[in-house]
Amino acid sequence: MYVPEDPPETCPACGDPYASVSRHDDGFVVNLLDNERYRRVCFHPVDPDADPGAAFDCFHHTHRQAGSSAGE
Repeated sequence: MYVPEDPPETCPACGDPYASVSRHDDGFVVNLLDNERYRRVCFHPVDPDADPGAAFDCFHHTHRQAGSSAGE
């Protein structure tokens, strides 16, 4: 996992604020069923010219940022 140096101010997939972002070039698992911190993860493709080999960025939204009253 890699954290981009110049992340956008809002999530490019949904336009909402987000808590953190991570860049991935391999497979991984996302399970938010029992996650107390995050409610939603948005996936956005990485420009291959900007970062060859990277597949996508994951934007992690807290419960509050995702419009839920549960959790944060």
